[in-house]
Amino acid sequence: MRAALLADSAWTDVTVKLGNSIGAIAAFLGVLLAIFFAAGRATGRLGRPLAVLVFLGPAVILLIVGLVAPLVRTIYLSFRNDDSARFVGGRNYGWALTTDSIHQVLLNTALWLVIAPLAATALGLVLALLIERMKRQAVYKSLIFMPMAVSLVGAGIIWKFVYEARDPSQPQIGLLSQLAISLGWSHPPNWILSHPLNNFLLMAVMVWVQTGFAMVVLSAAIKAIPDEVTEAARLDGARGLQLFWFVTVPMIRTTVVVVLTTVMITTLKAFDIIRTMTGGNFGTQVLANEMYSQSFEQYNLGRGSTLAVVLFLAVLPLVAYNIVQLRKERETR
Repeated sequence: MRAALLADSAWTDVTVKLGNSIGAIAAFLGVLLAIFFAAGRATGRLGRPLAVLVFLGPAVILLIVGLVAPLVRTIYLSFRNDDSARFVGGRNYGWALTTDSIHQVLLNTALWLVIAPLAATALGLVLALLIERMKRQAVYKSLIFMPMAVSLVGAGIIWKFVYEARDPSQPQIGLLSQLAISLGWSHPPNWILSHPLNNFLLMAVMVWVQTGFAMVVLSAAIKAIPDEVTEAARLDGARGLQLFWFVTVPMIRTTVVVVLTTVMITTLKAFDIIRTMTGGNFGTQVLANEMYSQSFEQYNLGRGSTLAVVLFLAVLPLVAYNIVQLRKERETR
């Protein structure tokens, strides 16, 4: 009887919450329809300003609420103490720049920022060139691109099983350990615990996920190279690596840079893989995961916000450079 009452109560609570959500969505849609109707009926001098307000207003409001306001609040909290009750000035930034443990975090983040994007972009370019000469390209591209459909949490779980290590006397479920034993390595290490090797093994997960994206984009760029350019280079005697280095790469340079910076932005915000596979332990901590740990595990909002600001400042130049490159590419077209 008690279980039935609890079930009825839970069902009632779910029904009420669902009804409230549906009501809120319906009210929001009703307001939008009313605004669009009023904008459509407006004429004269008010017609154009009202139309601009109607179509840009919601986007501006969402931008302010979802991005600008949190950014301002985060910057504000970075100058406060752990519970945001007292102003501490630049003490949190001094902590971020002078603490040895944070130096290790920044070093790991820098390694991720350099190695993973370069490896993913280079591997994607090589695969794009190889697949261009194969039949049934769509099949191979789909298989290589498939990891992009897997969330980074899912990818972390998959590769955590790949790196699983057991005593050699026991059956192995880790693919890497079993492969090492098959090749004659009698006592392979515990991969995740081996520092600094574990950092590079975690980077391999990001490379696995991002290579498909790099391959697809760069393959499209290679296909867009005019045949006349390639034929002229061949007539001039360019072959193999010469054709690739002096013709293909310069023609797709802007796309390569855009792909590289896009993967760098994704890598700089890497959180899911670290959180899923090591939790930032064993010398694998990076900036995004340290920000989460300071804010929600150690409950130090000041330091967590400081790391968030540092992360934002690191991403900002990459985003700006990416926008500049896209504009240049658009102007050349």
